[in-house]
Amino acid sequence: MWALIWGAVAASSLVIGAVLGVVRKWNDRVIGAVLGFGAGALMSSVSFELVADGLSVAGGLPVALGLAAGALAFYLGDKGVERLGGRSGKTAAGMPLLLGALLDGIPEQAVLGIGLAAGKGVSVALLVAIFVSNLPEAIGSSADMRSAGTKARTIILGWSIVAVVCTLAAVAGYGVSALVGDPFAGAVDGFAAGALLVMLVSSMIPEATQKAGKAAALVAVLGFAVAAGLSAAG
Repeated sequence: MWALIWGAVAASSLVIGAVLGVVRKWNDRVIGAVLGFGAGALMSSVSFELVADGLSVAGGLPVALGLAAGALAFYLGDKGVERLGGRSGKTAAGMPLLLGALLDGIPEQAVLGIGLAAGKGVSVALLVAIFVSNLPEAIGSSADMRSAGTKARTIILGWSIVAVVCTLAAVAGYGVSALVGDPFAGAVDGFAAGALLVMLVSSMIPEATQKAGKAAALVAVLGFAVAAGLSAAG
């Protein structure tokens, strides 16, 4: 139940972003700055939440294998989305955009469930990082879809479906982690970390820099610092 609740809280920003993207036009620099902050926060969560926890419960080898598997899985999935037009850098409406968001969101959300299954409660730092990083993606994609002529109701419905699937990913992460031993749990942490790192380097950070310029780097450090502080406080 808690995995479902916290997963829904994190995924709700996808729907909020979709609504914001439909109702008004947003400056690219603002979107880029929010992306940069979210990227920094996610980097902190990968370092202090995923990799650190995985090493503590399973050791280096399972985490390393998980990192490699997660990175490869996201890379191949991302290539598939790119072929559909979802990562082309051009205005694209419809399913490719939603697939891209789904690909980004599943490993993020699964990590929330993994932490809950380990008895550590919800990671506030990771929750904030996911919530913030979802907003600009949903805002930008929804604005593009609206400009391409997609109805507002269809856009919001599509993003709501993505949010539901991402919420269920948190529940799945909880279930998998609760059923397996520590070595596999460490590998799952590594898998999520590898997927997130490839996503950050291949799409989130470049997009933040493209939209906000060099200021994105400063905002990313701020996001890293905030998330690191939240991790330490938790």
